[in-house]
Amino acid sequence: MNWITKFIKPRIKSLFKKKSSDSKDTLWTTCECKNLVYKDDLFKNLSVCPTCGSHHKLTPEDRFKIFFDNKEYVVLNTPLPKDDPLKFSDTKKYTERLNKARKQTNQSDAISVAYGKLEGMDVTVGAQNFSFIGGSLGAAAGEAFIYGIQHAIDNKTPFIFFSCSGGARMQESAIALMQMTRSVLAVHEFKKTNLPYIVIMTNPTAGGVTASFAGLGDILIGEPKAIIAFAGRRVIQDTVKEELPEEFQTAEFVKEHGGIDMVVERKYLRSTVSTLLSILLKKKEAQAISTSDVETIQETLSKTSKAV
Repeated sequence: MNWITKFIKPRIKSLFKKKSSDSKDTLWTTCECKNLVYKDDLFKNLSVCPTCGSHHKLTPEDRFKIFFDNKEYVVLNTPLPKDDPLKFSDTKKYTERLNKARKQTNQSDAISVAYGKLEGMDVTVGAQNFSFIGGSLGAAAGEAFIYGIQHAIDNKTPFIFFSCSGGARMQESAIALMQMTRSVLAVHEFKKTNLPYIVIMTNPTAGGVTASFAGLGDILIGEPKAIIAFAGRRVIQDTVKEELPEEFQTAEFVKEHGGIDMVVERKYLRSTVSTLLSILLKKKEAQAISTSDVETIQETLSKTSKAV
């Protein structure tokens, strides 16, 4: 080994690594619009790019801080089933991927659930972390979601969920797919209470999550430009053999075609959801939310935004 290989190359690599935009020590980050954004400005703007309006991903902790009153909330200790029951391994052991994700996110799994107040109303809120193996739905995430639903039932609170996931976790195979039916049954039990269940679909919400609990909200809200889908765009395009619209599977496209109820910017989510809850809680005696109810809610929100 010569001195160039031994000393020069490692030194060059370390210099580039220090300057990477992924480093927590850097002051700037890159948006998908290719512009550099000052991290403090991005944080103050709720992680929304001030140039293009792109809504960057948030951790559950960040979600809770900007959603609950006065940033005050309690994170619930959700059940944690046995790791890697299938002893799965690909290029790495599944247990190694779990340990890395836990260290990176400081979470036990992809879903966190918290309890607090929204404009003075008690609410139970769940959120997925895309940094935890793509926010994928596995046994632990399924248990966390069901625990959150049960907490909302026991405490008679609305349940609000921020979805952000690529779908079911392949390393858990059928065990992950089982969480789809389990979560749907949990939502079914929750709806017997006539309490509101609101889902905010963030970028991306896809696969088994879209096809199960995320698609069952009494009100479905999308963040701007969020990808909301089951199968991926390329899979669909290769299947139908036709060119798809550029905006295909965006929240705006899905809303236009009746898949969700509204698209709301992040800075208006607190006020929008609190307004929805104030209306829905007054309709608690109803067995289900009809289309006319949704139209009434949208009309009320429109008047509210105009007044502001």
